[in-house]
Parts: sequence; structure tokens; C-alpha cells
Amino acid sequence: MRVLIVDDSTYIRSSLRTLLGNQGYEVVGEAKNGEMAIDLALELKPDVITLDNILPDMTGIDILKTLNAGEFNATVVMISAVGQQSAIVDAMSNGAKHYLVKPFDDSELIAILKQLDEESI
Repeated sequence: MRVLIVDDSTYIRSSLRTLLGNQGYEVVGEAKNGEMAIDLALELKPDVITLDNILPDMTGIDILKTLNAGEFNATVVMISAVGQQSAIVDAMSNGAKHYLVKPFDDSELIAILKQLDEESI
């Protein structure tokens, strides 16, 4: 499974890269802002995108709307410190499949990815 990590925090990107790599997932790219995220998503065509909701130049919801306007079919797992119900509903109604609130337990993300892996078989 090919994963694109989108988060403005270098620490979070590094932690996710290590976690996912150790679990056998292929991290194909990392983006620190929305513009990079959209460019890399379209170029790399990952299976999964871990997407922060608050980025320096746009929100994760804006990214979802932009990607959904094209022919894009990666599964999006939102990972954000924003945990209000309205943000979660907004993300899910715009195409996110899962929503994790930071800080989250690593095993939660791995369980989601394993479930997605099984669904694609």
C-alpha cells in the first residue's frame, strides 16, 4: 500500500514515515502544505493519504474538495488536532474515509490501514 503523508509538522511526518515503514507500508511522498499535497497526490497516485486538517495555506477540507473535483480515488485518513464534531462531519462528507484526532494511538492508524488493505483484496 502506497501512502502520502500530509502534515505541516516535520515531527509528525517523520513519526508517521517511521511507523508506516516499520509496518511494511510504502511512503511515496510527504507534503508540508496543501499545494504540495495536491501536486503530489495527482503525481504519485497513492492508495492512501494521511491528511492534516490545518495546513499553512489551506485546510484538509479544501484539499479534499480539490481532489474530489478530479479523477482521484485514494482513500483519505484525516489526522488532525481539530476534533469538533462539525469538522469530522465536514471531512467525512467531503470524502475522508476515517478521522483520527491527535494525539492518537499508533495502533489505531495501523488497524485502519490493515482494514483498508483487506477491503482492497
